[in-house]
Amino acid sequence: MSLSVKIMDEMKNAMRTKDMVVLEALRAIKSELLLAQTSSGSKEEISEADEIKILQRLVKMRKDSAEIFTTQNRPDLAEPELAQIAVIEKFLPAQLSEEEVEAVVAKIIAETGATGIASMGKVMGLASAQIGGQAEGKVISTIVKKLLV
Repeated sequence: MSLSVKIMDEMKNAMRTKDMVVLEALRAIKSELLLAQTSSGSKEEISEADEIKILQRLVKMRKDSAEIFTTQNRPDLAEPELAQIAVIEKFLPAQLSEEEVEAVVAKIIAETGATGIASMGKVMGLASAQIGGQAEGKVISTIVKKLLV
């Protein structure tokens, strides 16, 4: 079952239960998916990897917003953002822990023989491709820096 079909089913359920926070998050996902599909100019579905990137971007945007609202002492605005994050994360693959990401990055560094911060780009590219949507880029970057220095 494609992500679009899952989103539509969840939207119907949210409409029935009148859960506006969930409905708003699902509408945002659907909108981004439609934009991505129509921007390529083709009628075919977007790839699963692209769907995961879109979902991760939506989560990151909401985390940033919630952080800003929290620092400005506006919990009334931060709470809906955090609730939407929980809804969007249901459609993402399970996230790896930092220890698991560190193990994958260490293996990549050992295989490539990378040393020093100059090799960071090569290691980041391989790690991002291998880990995919299972960890945020910021987490991967932090671990790569830590292991290469």
